Amino acid sequence: MASYILGLDQGTTGSTVLVISVGNPANPVLIGRSTVDFPQHYPKEGWVEHDAVDIWASMREACQNALRAAAGNERDFDVSKIKAIGISNQRETVVAFDRKSGKPLANAIVWQCRRTAAACDARRKRGLESEIRKKTGLVLDPYFSASKMEWLLENSAAVKSAAKSGSLAFGTIDTYLLHRLTNGVAYATEPSNASRTMLFNLVNRSWDDALLEEFKIPSRACLPEIKDSAGVFGKTSGLDFLPDGIPISGILGDQQAALAGQACFSPGQAKCTYGTGAFLLLNTGDQPKLSSAGMLTTVAWSLNGKLTYALEGSAFVAGAAIQFLRDQLKFVPSAAASEAFSQNATAAPSVYFVPAMVGLGAPWWDAQARGAFFGLTRGTTTAQLVRAALESIAFQVTDLLSAMGEDLGMPIGIVRADGGAAANNLLMQMQADYTDTRVDRPRNLETTAFGAAMFAALGAGIYGSINQLEQARISDRIFEPKHFADRELHMAGWHRAIHATQVFAGTK
Repeated sequence: MASYILGLDQGTTGSTVLVISVGNPANPVLIGRSTVDFPQHYPKEGWVEHDAVDIWASMREACQNALRAAAGNERDFDVSKIKAIGISNQRETVVAFDRKSGKPLANAIVWQCRRTAAACDARRKRGLESEIRKKTGLVLDPYFSASKMEWLLENSAAVKSAAKSGSLAFGTIDTYLLHRLTNGVAYATEPSNASRTMLFNLVNRSWDDALLEEFKIPSRACLPEIKDSAGVFGKTSGLDFLPDGIPISGILGDQQAALAGQACFSPGQAKCTYGTGAFLLLNTGDQPKLSSAGMLTTVAWSLNGKLTYALEGSAFVAGAAIQFLRDQLKFVPSAAASEAFSQNATAAPSVYFVPAMVGLGAPWWDAQARGAFFGLTRGTTTAQLVRAALESIAFQVTDLLSAMGEDLGMPIGIVRADGGAAANNLLMQMQADYTDTRVDRPRNLETTAFGAAMFAALGAGIYGSINQLEQARISDRIFEPKHFADRELHMAGWHRAIHATQVFAGTK
């Protein structure tokens, strides 16, 4: 009998919905897909916001479009046959909303936003970073949710009022979507998202009371219940685009969902998602491993009360660098055109682009750094600048892999790549060459929504164990590294460019 799962991926710039047929669980088939973008808001330099109403509207529209596509592609499809819904989401982004009405109290503060850099610096000067890192696995950076919550409590009258009345609900995007999908019944999250807030204690596996007090969170009642990543969080209710009673049975933060979608279920397996940013995750098994090389310790997922952990390195701007060249600088007509446009151009070791438009992530962690081109001459061409932007993505991930190899004490032999920019063959080959690592690209690049859908199937009992999910991943192409003599020269120039941006920012 035909049955279907929805995978909802709420990303930084758009919402994607997949409709997946699991009539044969060993061979899940994508039958419907839609992505709907929504507006970005930049009220001040370094600030990034979303309107949560826009997020919900984009998800609703994407779901309707995907359902229509599924009905057109498969005659037997019917919404009544949807057995489960999985959610993946942009992490760290915070929504403050009213617990009773579900109405957002202020614009969501996005993970890229740097407005709380000064507050993080002040805590660093107070010597709090070591203790916070020990508890949470995270560095003191505006990237994470806690300082965003603190800012909203201090600067939004509506949030202050809700806190006083006891109706305040803080949530990452998964929590907000779950609340809306269940008509306000469910208020929950799971450890992969909770571990990105800087309020989740990796040892106690719960919200940390001392950190709540440090970031002025009024009480645990302001934060969602933490549940397993696969299991029933609630059921759809009161929606005009889905019937009541469909279980939401899987939730993962977007990068952990991609780790699952890439079937990285064994310690030592790694994936890199090339999306708005580039995010490298390595499964480290059932014990958290603290990094000495600037990586983060995070939760991969929780199943049957048992946590699996990962090391993570994050570059804040990857695919967004090409969007910047397309939208602001008008260098290329589309992101896809960047490959052919720069195929025969040369950038490094002469021309570099550091895409630090929202600061530098791992392993540098410099919130004040800003983007720059280096090495320009009168003869520099647009093709060289586009090539430099593509190389900047590969350079950043090379730094992440190098740092992660330091933590492991050995190099990583193969990386599974996904995300929109992974479709760029030139970039993937550059990545293999600079890292001297095989890059394995799957047939399905939508691993984030797919991973969430597979966890929903696990939570709904369609799959009996995580091992069954491994069969669903199929490789499309493996990029073998090609050795070239100037690799170290290129990387040395890249590191000089990084240093120069930090000198300009006054942080070096």
